Amino acid sequence: MSAIHVKGLSVSDGQQLLLRELNLTLSPGQALTLIGESGSGKSLLAQALMGTLPAPLIGQGQLEVACRHYNLGAAEELRPLWGRQFAMLPQEPVLALDPTMRVLPQVAEGGFATPGEGRSQASASLAALGLGGSERHFPHQLSGGMAQRVAFAAATLGQAQLLIADEPTKGLDNGARANLLGLLQGYLAQERHLLTITHDLALARALGGWVLVIRGGEVIEQGPAERVLHQPAHGYTRQLLAAEPSAWPVPRFPAKGEWLLKGEGLCMGYGKQTLFEGLDVALAEGERLAVMAPSGAGKSTLGNLLLGLQQPRHGRVLRREGIAPQRWQKLYQDPVQAFAGRVRLGTLFDDLLARHRLPRQGFVEYLERLGLDPSLLGRLPSQVSGGELQRLSLIRALLLRPVLLFADEPTSRLDPLTQQQTMACLDASLGEIGCALLLVTHDGALAARMGERCLSLERGELRRASACMQKHLLPDDCASHAGISPITA
Repeated sequence: MSAIHVKGLSVSDGQQLLLRELNLTLSPGQALTLIGESGSGKSLLAQALMGTLPAPLIGQGQLEVACRHYNLGAAEELRPLWGRQFAMLPQEPVLALDPTMRVLPQVAEGGFATPGEGRSQASASLAALGLGGSERHFPHQLSGGMAQRVAFAAATLGQAQLLIADEPTKGLDNGARANLLGLLQGYLAQERHLLTITHDLALARALGGWVLVIRGGEVIEQGPAERVLHQPAHGYTRQLLAAEPSAWPVPRFPAKGEWLLKGEGLCMGYGKQTLFEGLDVALAEGERLAVMAPSGAGKSTLGNLLLGLQQPRHGRVLRREGIAPQRWQKLYQDPVQAFAGRVRLGTLFDDLLARHRLPRQGFVEYLERLGLDPSLLGRLPSQVSGGELQRLSLIRALLLRPVLLFADEPTSRLDPLTQQQTMACLDASLGEIGCALLLVTHDGALAARMGERCLSLERGELRRASACMQKHLLPDDCASHAGISPITA
């Protein structure tokens, strides 16, 4: 299998270059991994290679596959490559899945076998990903991590020459991440090509191969993963590596105020599956509570119950009266689902400010604090990166001065530096507002830095944080969980 060459790849919006003159060589059996800040153009590169750039973005450059040349500015030339030559695992798997189709036939469509063989192959792929009991589920019945794995199964079933994996570990617990790493390494072992775009530096280290660091649409450093991720030459790369949550200072948490809500004897599940039962949980003003568990164990469901977005099978939730509904806020795991797709971002925020009579200055200050260019407001939600949309979601919630913020994987699309900046802004804003935080995360180090207490949901049981936290931390983060006090049943 020959190398794939990308020459002079650039992306513009008709006025400015968003990705500048990039040259890549993908060798069979060797990982090529892109890391860098959110909004730097990494996902645009993947879309340009697939010919799926949203209007008005324009791609340019040349692609060489099996001694044939393709124009990266002509999307119609690239479509014959889909499936057999190129496959893509998108950053937003929920948008790649058909909401009207069950999981098994949807994955089977990714292959080229007969219908019977395709379903058999799809079933085996789902089982290998720990989704053997989810064949008849619809996408809306999956957690974010489960949807990610279904999309991976669909993308890889056709055994394309090149797999483009855009944030493949986003939303996955440590066990699922380890399984996914094994699958990516197995793909490389077949002498296929792998282009991975990730903020997960542990994944980049494990894949090895060649690493490119992108900032502001340009490659600022590249080389073997062993060197770039352990002895970087560029100052920005060094900052990126130093910004992982395990290196953050141990926080000081504010004093708690009056009670906000209480969940008593909560039981919840779907169909015959019980997620948790007999669960008691309470939150007070200003309190910080992290929730951790494997994908699909009920973390997001618990948050929805506490906010009143879903009703429990058994038990009850008491919320303090006299608080306006908009002050109970949720940050969705997939922020793209929380924005009207056909309305420009500036219009959405103008409507919010007018509806709640909010001063524009606060909005402008949040844009600056979170490093967001005001020019983004002229775009549609589909025309900004997932990390930019995630930060805009946070701004929208904080502008309403919530009493409780349910943050469901709020930094899953952010690079370490942007994550550190965003969490510092959130921490300061929570203190200014007096807001409580319910944080759902798979990152033990992040939970330790943002949560005063940690609730672990696993197999429907409530466990003490001191016993469960170590299990959820990556090896490099094991020293960073000090200071978390357990929540008692």
